[in-house]
Amino acid sequence: MKTDAQDQRALLRTAKRVVIKFGTRVLVDSRGRPSPARIQAIVDQVAALHAEGREVVMVSSGAVGAGLDPLGFRTRPTELEGLQMAAAVGQTRLMSMYAERFAQKGITVGQVLLNHDDLKQRNRHLNARNTLLGLLHRRVVPIVNENDVVSVAEIRLGDNDFLAALVSVLVDADALVLCTSVNGLRAPGSGGRSVRVPFLSKITQSELDLVFGKGSALSTGGMATKLEAARMAYRAGIPSVIADGRRTDTLLRVLKGDNTGTLLAPAGDTERIRGKRKHWIAFFHRPSGFLVVDDGARRALLEKGRSLLAAGVREVRGTFSTGALVHILDGDETLLAAGLCQFSSEDLGRIQGKSSLQIIELLGPAVSTEVIHRDNMVLLHEKESLT
Repeated sequence: MKTDAQDQRALLRTAKRVVIKFGTRVLVDSRGRPSPARIQAIVDQVAALHAEGREVVMVSSGAVGAGLDPLGFRTRPTELEGLQMAAAVGQTRLMSMYAERFAQKGITVGQVLLNHDDLKQRNRHLNARNTLLGLLHRRVVPIVNENDVVSVAEIRLGDNDFLAALVSVLVDADALVLCTSVNGLRAPGSGGRSVRVPFLSKITQSELDLVFGKGSALSTGGMATKLEAARMAYRAGIPSVIADGRRTDTLLRVLKGDNTGTLLAPAGDTERIRGKRKHWIAFFHRPSGFLVVDDGARRALLEKGRSLLAAGVREVRGTFSTGALVHILDGDETLLAAGLCQFSSEDLGRIQGKSSLQIIELLGPAVSTEVIHRDNMVLLHEKESLT
């Protein structure tokens, strides 16, 4: 009899649209420069998947590493200017390496550079989605990276693991594969040795507790970010696999359903976030502020599916304008939901905890008494939280 893990692995065989992320350590040699042999192995596998009729979106790191030698940098720079210069030079070199090798396979590639603002602003979000889907429809392989040349801390996505998860949600992917330098999540085994965790039905704090370290000097990610990214895909109903991208057959094995790497199944009906607008609210925003609510509001949100009223707001944190996305917390600092606030932080500070009648007296009869309407809210609460 098949287990849940076997059933989920079998579904990967039929995944039509796949987002695959290649981390820096998968792409580079011991000097931190892109390895032609490793890039060729990636191209060979993606081309084989393409020949099977699958649609593949690549999210590739490595641009900064590709720009080190031309600029005379011995090591990866730490200051923003140096990183952006390396990215500017390296991005074209990296794309050339991909384009030349894919052309030999008869495949066209397209470069797509994104930052957080591109995905947060609704019209730019939809434009990015339409561009990616258009490329896939024309059998082009999009190669996505963060736009490091212009990105600053305020608009950076922060890591290509998160970018890959966001792209998988953006294009309604059937699977997400995060290629790294180890074969999945490792757990303590007998004799002081670690063992691979082949399957997770859900990511909780116990899985994060297994993670040690925060990547290397060459990369910005580590296993913790991969688990967080996989959890994002989980909430969107997308299965994900963390696997060793340095092997020359990893992608083919993963999408054949072989037992390799760590597979995270998609969320079930009760935890899955559905609908493109809900996805946009839940995944593509950073909170501009926080609202702390009382127990009555907590129950109304989680148990009754209600909108958030001003009467239930106990504290307003941060400065934000009308329409900003905020996170809703309970008194224990547990994240409950995210939503688009119908008041500025200044006005909300005036009406928090007040009844509808009092709000009308303060702001006038034309003002809504709903702080966040249910249609503009996504519940994020889980019994076991990552935070």
